[in-house]
Amino acid sequence: MDRLQFIIPVRISPEPSQPVTEIYSVGDAMTFLQEWPVGRQGPVYQTAMNACLEAMIEQVPTEDARKAFTSFARVSKILTKDDAHALVLDGDGEIRPAH
Repeated sequence: MDRLQFIIPVRISPEPSQPVTEIYSVGDAMTFLQEWPVGRQGPVYQTAMNACLEAMIEQVPTEDARKAFTSFARVSKILTKDDAHALVLDGDGEIRPAH
């Protein structure tokens, strides 16, 4: 697996009429963030962008960038709400349901 690939993709839906998009890596997240409207780039956006940049230069773990991007998506109301992908990593690094 690529060092910058997310273990669990982030599922977003930028527009209600658009299909769900899965963000699989720091690179995917950066591309999405770079296309985000300037007028909507607030502090949570900047935190996600900084985390992605830092992950690319190995200053923070990829999972930190994923968490920051997920927070950005949640605050921006583009994070999907389907429970099928509500997964987390447990202490052993295993993927399990969040509930």
